[in-house]
Amino acid sequence: MTTEHHNVRQHILDTGKTIITGKGFAGVGLNEILTAAGVPKGSFYHYFKSKELFGEALLDDYIGQYLAQMETVLSQPGQSAARSLMDYWASWDDLDADSCDCRCLVVKLSGEVADMSEAMRVTLLEGTNRIVARLAVCVEQAQADGSLRQVADAKLTALALYQLWLGAALLTKLRREPSALRAAWQTTLTMLGLPTETQGGQV
Repeated sequence: MTTEHHNVRQHILDTGKTIITGKGFAGVGLNEILTAAGVPKGSFYHYFKSKELFGEALLDDYIGQYLAQMETVLSQPGQSAARSLMDYWASWDDLDADSCDCRCLVVKLSGEVADMSEAMRVTLLEGTNRIVARLAVCVEQAQADGSLRQVADAKLTALALYQLWLGAALLTKLRREPSALRAAWQTTLTMLGLPTETQGGQV
């Protein structure tokens, strides 16, 4: 793939992500994306053969970027793994001040595309499995460095926490206020056996 090809393709993906994060997948037509990106329809079909394949590529790209950002948060030098894990959950509180609308495409699109596109469903499923696996590694590291109490199963703990926060993010969209995320934070501290003053403090 040439640099120019990659740049145009990535520009379409980035533009589409911004619009789809706000409106959903089905609610956005290709013309809106292409107009915003300044790309002709013929060029779009050079990079993506259909809107579904564009959606699959969009989610794959999003998951890749998300995991890279996640790795940065969970690999901070000089702090405990438990602190890094709580920093990750704190990053979920990145909400629009007016709408409390989460900008995570997993939250935004999972319910919508699961019944619409098998390829997009599988892409999201594989992506969330990778997220949970990385969280499990962090739980194991926290147990190893002594910053977290021993849990019976790091993978199950990571999965339970991720499910908790996904549910809280969805409730936040419904309530338009962050009480569900606040409850998820306190529940996470309880599940991990961490002090309630962890937020903003030391672990």
